[in-house]
Amino acid sequence: MKAITQKVYGSADVLELRDIDRPPMGDDEVLVQVRAAGVDPGVWVCMTGRPYAARAAFGLRAPRVAVRGLALAGVVTAAGSGVTRFRPGDEVFGTCRTGSFAEYATARWTRLAAKPPGMSFEQAASVPISGVTALQGVRDAAAVRPGQRVMVIGAAGGIGSFAVQIAKASGARVTGVCGPSKADLVRSLGADDVIDYTREEVDRDGPRYDAIIDTAGCRPLSLLCRALTARGTLVLAGGGHDAGGLLGGYTRQLRAPLMSMFTARRLRGLVCKERAEDLEELARLIESGALTPVVGRTYPLHDAADAIRHLAQGHPAGKIILTVP
Repeated sequence: MKAITQKVYGSADVLELRDIDRPPMGDDEVLVQVRAAGVDPGVWVCMTGRPYAARAAFGLRAPRVAVRGLALAGVVTAAGSGVTRFRPGDEVFGTCRTGSFAEYATARWTRLAAKPPGMSFEQAASVPISGVTALQGVRDAAAVRPGQRVMVIGAAGGIGSFAVQIAKASGARVTGVCGPSKADLVRSLGADDVIDYTREEVDRDGPRYDAIIDTAGCRPLSLLCRALTARGTLVLAGGGHDAGGLLGGYTRQLRAPLMSMFTARRLRGLVCKERAEDLEELARLIESGALTPVVGRTYPLHDAADAIRHLAQGHPAGKIILTVP
């Protein structure tokens, strides 16, 4: 099969389109013919090995998994002996074990869900990382309730575009923060108000927000707290992957719990947990019409390096997706 691989950490130039063997399948796994794959900031982190602390998880000298990508949508071609939920021919989406930037990948059945019939493979591939992160941020970390005021920073991006819609579906009044070229998109997602960050800062209205979902990863915690109510919740869902140092932009996630000890506000970092039940909940929201995945740019598999370069430029609208013929 063809796959996007790398042997060493580095820029997108280290990526190669190669012919490799199909990955082996375990008893609790399925083999998926990949039709689309999501391009996420985590792909950039694993490709570059930055921030350097990430290498403890991905491999100290080189990535342990040679094929890039995690999120996928495709068709099951084989199932292990312990899998009873899926069978060959089923259309699924979720996360894989062996890298999704490839023609085939293996995935645990507990990290997959059935693709809704009306959703394209490109849309489905946008959900497993960004959609699940947004859902867990809005529903679990922020515990958004009807009538609350919620701000989503990076509202036009992969996570943010989901977060705006999920918060709105939860009954909140939503303010999206984005650049001027994306204001119409954010309003179309259901935002009641939009802040153009090139003209105004997020604390322009004072402490009025019950929850802030920050997917951009660059503003000081003190500034964000000035926009929160006295008992509001700040959820940090982005880490500024291009920052330098051992932890890069993720130092805010470490500082947030410490600051929470000295205030009634709740400040917390968010780490996405891959769960089939969350994929299923998002599928129900999509089928009901309450949620629409926003696909920005698509690239063919062989142009994966260009897709990641576009991601690294910052502020993409919606999700970047690789298509696999």
